[in-house]
Amino acid sequence: MNLLSFLLPAVIVVLISLPLVNMFKGHLTKKSAKRRLVMHVSLFFALVAGCFLYTMTGASAADEVAGAVNMTGSIAQGLGFLAAALSTGCSALGAGIAVAAAAPAAIGAFSENEKNFGKSLIFVALGEGVAIYGLLISILIINQL
Repeated sequence: MNLLSFLLPAVIVVLISLPLVNMFKGHLTKKSAKRRLVMHVSLFFALVAGCFLYTMTGASAADEVAGAVNMTGSIAQGLGFLAAALSTGCSALGAGIAVAAAAPAAIGAFSENEKNFGKSLIFVALGEGVAIYGLLISILIINQL
């Protein structure tokens, strides 16, 4: 493993996160934040293109290790693991959106009338159940692989 294969990902992570430091600190105006966001998105796509070109040249460290690692599996297994990851990730994202909408409404309903606690809690729990269903589907997919 050469030094370039270790330093390149570290430099990429630093370059991606560097424009956002002042944005998270809150030291930016609206115009400056918009300029930094455009710079951040363009830097991200430039780094993706650079990584693509780097792998196309064949100068990656995977070529050196390819003889030592015996990879088993098929494209169907890889797509199965990808499907399991997508089912968990997308269901968790949907559950987060549902809870973000239902929880403030439930708190507002509870603050107006204390009898609404059970009814409002059901709607929050239904939103969280979506993530559990996605996790269950991903477990079933992985069991079939």
